[in-house]
Amino acid sequence: MAGPLAGVRIADFTVHAAGPFCTHMLAQLGAEVIKVESAQRPDIFRKPHPVYGRLGAATFDQVASAKLSVRLNLKHPRGIELAKHLVAQSDIAAESFRPGVMTRLGLGYDALRAVKQDIVMLSVSASGQSGPDSHFAGYAPLFGAWGGLGWLTGYPDGPPVEMRHAMDHSVGLHAAMAAVAALHRRRRTGDGSHVDVCAREVAAAAAGDALIEAAAGGTPRRWGNAHPRMAPHGVYPARDPDSWLTIAVADERAWLGLLSVMGRRDLAGDPRFATEAARHAVRIALDAIVADWTRLQDAEEAAALLQQAGCAAHPSWDTPHIAADPHLRARAAIVDTTEPDGTMRAAVGVPVRLSATPPRGIWRGTPQLGEDEDRIFGDLLGLDVGARRSLEAEGAIL
Repeated sequence: MAGPLAGVRIADFTVHAAGPFCTHMLAQLGAEVIKVESAQRPDIFRKPHPVYGRLGAATFDQVASAKLSVRLNLKHPRGIELAKHLVAQSDIAAESFRPGVMTRLGLGYDALRAVKQDIVMLSVSASGQSGPDSHFAGYAPLFGAWGGLGWLTGYPDGPPVEMRHAMDHSVGLHAAMAAVAALHRRRRTGDGSHVDVCAREVAAAAAGDALIEAAAGGTPRRWGNAHPRMAPHGVYPARDPDSWLTIAVADERAWLGLLSVMGRRDLAGDPRFATEAARHAVRIALDAIVADWTRLQDAEEAAALLQQAGCAAHPSWDTPHIAADPHLRARAAIVDTTEPDGTMRAAVGVPVRLSATPPRGIWRGTPQLGEDEDRIFGDLLGLDVGARRSLEAEGAIL
């Protein structure tokens, strides 16, 4: 299946996680994404991460599958020349360096427009391409911290919580949406554009309700697993080791359903719990009552009973549960792909469904560095073998 973005080509200069996740999503939607690296400066996430439980480059696998790979030395004039030729054959040029890096390389927006007048350039950075803080470097923990989302995350008596891949992937999804919007505008007007995605602003946007509360004179706070209105609302220990049950009581029906499943209908007449506001005021004591019950329950069984009774509940799943989930696999949100050594692994699919043009999905495994140069340098850019060998000898293809 070709996918809704079939025919769109992306010259992908992004690195690390946020930018590559954006182009990874676009690749699964059918775009031809050509990742540009070099042996001298490969994407840092090609480096193995033993912390993930295997020596393969787990993070890179999750943002590079379904992409093509070529080597280009962007420190070499002929490498820059080849990069421009690639952009001239592309619809989007995506990058995630610090602001100014692409311009200094000779690949800024004005330079790319000179070779492709209607190019869409997508820039992902910590603080955007303009403004007094645009020069700051940033990674995922900084995005959430600087955007205020980290301060809102954590327990009331604890520090702000560092946020990593959730922040990178949120930025990547915002960038993918912006890129599609820019392509739609180009289709209508014939004009390209420079799309500036600021990770810090993505985090601040996600904290919008707290910003509104502060603007209205309120004092936002860290709620931990609690909620400003609902009670009970939290993650409670279940019977098995490191097994947890998430429960959210949104209304009276859910409250009575919870009491019925717990076998504690007597609490329905307790004046301490008579209203939502009353329950919230004594939520700590109420959480203790709920936890005394959940500690004796199987998380999956209890969640099913609560759902049937009209109370939102589900076990807090770990990644093995997610990778094996029949529902996610039926929707191709989790798929299997083959690594270069032939082993199979689970991968994250594109999290949207389109009825007329289904996503292409992960149609190949993670590319080896330079794996697709015959196709890209030869077929697309028209370089014969002799020209390519000469560029390799010069260090432009490296």
